[in-house]
Amino acid sequence: MPVALIYLGVMLAVIVLWFLLLKRPIYEAVLISFLLLLTITGTWGHALSYIESGLKTSLLYSMTAFCAMSILLTRTKVIDSAIAIILTLLGRITGGAGYVSVVASSFMGALSGSGPGNVMATGSITIPAMKRSGFPAELAANIESNSSYLGNMIPPSGNITAALGALTGMVAYGEGYITQAEFWIVLWGCSLWFILQRLIMVFAFCKFYKVSPMAKEELPNLKETLKKGWQGLLLPIIILLPFVLDYFFKSTFFTARLGASGAKFMSSSLLIFIGGLASIYAVLIVKDKKQVTPNAIARMFADGIKSIAPAIGVCVFGYMIGAMFTDLKLTDEMLTFMEGLNMGKFGIVVFICLISCLLGMVIPGSSLVVIFGPVFITILAAKGVNPVLAAAMLPCICGVMCGITPPLGLGMYAGMSLADSDFSKTFKNNLWWVAAQFIMEIIVLMGWLPILGL
Repeated sequence: MPVALIYLGVMLAVIVLWFLLLKRPIYEAVLISFLLLLTITGTWGHALSYIESGLKTSLLYSMTAFCAMSILLTRTKVIDSAIAIILTLLGRITGGAGYVSVVASSFMGALSGSGPGNVMATGSITIPAMKRSGFPAELAANIESNSSYLGNMIPPSGNITAALGALTGMVAYGEGYITQAEFWIVLWGCSLWFILQRLIMVFAFCKFYKVSPMAKEELPNLKETLKKGWQGLLLPIIILLPFVLDYFFKSTFFTARLGASGAKFMSSSLLIFIGGLASIYAVLIVKDKKQVTPNAIARMFADGIKSIAPAIGVCVFGYMIGAMFTDLKLTDEMLTFMEGLNMGKFGIVVFICLISCLLGMVIPGSSLVVIFGPVFITILAAKGVNPVLAAAMLPCICGVMCGITPPLGLGMYAGMSLADSDFSKTFKNNLWWVAAQFIMEIIVLMGWLPILGL
């Protein structure tokens, strides 16, 4: 057995003991794993260099900015109008409430960065609407939870910056290999297929359960909704448009005016300032200005630090472990071991999807992306998977699958609480969604579908 697997086993044992059994925060478990691995490997002399590697990446600060933005958007409810408009447009068709849940929850999940939190926020609207139009409670709970967790793979979710860091932090794919805008385009391309997969499943379940359209009296008035909340619809444009422009015009417009270096640094700075720009816009359009006084915003972030700190802590400590693994050349050892199994491309893809699913049952997705991302990318790339596609799928095979697979599938439990659904029925129905997610992961990683940006 390769030493790398022993180290991974030690880390997994610590996380299971500390996080699942002792109910302590996951960032503590990852930090303890780092300290224990330093002792086992005898690399305390390199500890400061590993810490430096964990702190110096700009992606870490981008993640902090977007986490702060998600707190502001969620607390001020400036994007509720977007949900109401989607509900108005799609609620009139058979099963419309389910389609609204998929579209609105995917969008909200990307902005909020919190799967369970998004289930509770968006689900408070969509789950009652689904139940009133004939969706069984367990199905309504799973549609909402599985759609909410799609946000983990849709920009600007925090998991995505970790995935890009896993790619560009490797020697073969260093800085300049791909821009943030190019990476985001690929992520949207992957996400569209998973959104489509969920829409098809909603359609199939609607046929099976003979679901009805929403009652007209339950639908918001489109004219009034647009008049009241049209400003909120500009938020996606503010967040996404700079990346689209950078992707399509970097080599022509921006390079011609800023030079190659200027265009490069503009691309790398997008994640830093867009979160702040969106936050400023949200503050300007809030109806109740008492929500966004300096004192109120300070209290908002003070309360939200509990959600930001754990995610950032996991990433910092995870990057430190990743630097240690790179220094010890454990990725190369894992690659040699995997090649010795004599599995082809399909076998490796299935194996990676399976192991990420199993690990996701006990380890949060963000931790998986940071800790195991470089290993997964290297192994998949060695078997012919496009490394950019492999990196773009990390938030999916880790973050999304972790959120929907029990026992760590917190989204399912959040959906159950809102839908008041039976655990056994909800669990059994959820298996269909997990199986479909797993199959889609294999299809996309195998390159059997065209992906925007590749």
